[in-house]
Amino acid sequence: MELLLASASPSRRRLLEQAAIPHRVQVSGVDEDAIQNPNPLQLVQELAAAKAKAVQQILLNEKPLNPPGLGILACDSLFEFKGEIFGKPKDAADAIQRWRCMANHWGMLHTGHCWLTNGGGEHRAIVSTKVQFAAVTEAEIIAYVATGEPLQCAGCFAVEGRGGLMIERIEGCISNVIGLSLPLLRSWLNLESNHQ
Repeated sequence: MELLLASASPSRRRLLEQAAIPHRVQVSGVDEDAIQNPNPLQLVQELAAAKAKAVQQILLNEKPLNPPGLGILACDSLFEFKGEIFGKPKDAADAIQRWRCMANHWGMLHTGHCWLTNGGGEHRAIVSTKVQFAAVTEAEIIAYVATGEPLQCAGCFAVEGRGGLMIERIEGCISNVIGLSLPLLRSWLNLESNHQ
């Protein structure tokens, strides 16, 4: 039995691999910029659901039909800082400016999760984790952005990478900051196995 991950994120794939959850990947192709909502919680949930449903449609068009045993999991993450939504930065200058603001402050990483089961069920949840950034220097910010890592991440940091050196504290689910909440997924998988 395997899960179909509707995501191109290598961090999400690594989380599933490290948790020994069999999976394969199908990228949704959803244009994330086309989905707009000023509410960060609603936005991440809408994006996750759109990705899951897009992959479900791709599967329905497959011949022969090859449904994943555990269903489709889609996630989307964004970072909320002082009421502003931070997705991936536009460029290095944008990332540097964000880090100047975030240094020595708290923000909230939100991940929307949508799981479509083979039995036609749909589970949705948002997991939010508080992140406190270290009081990093301008030189540290410039050096970190120069690695290219923050340009690929919601909120300009990868806690599992070099960005982990710039995080002071995390309150909540750490795997959520990486890309998906493993405790939430475990509870969903247990729920599904109890129904079979």
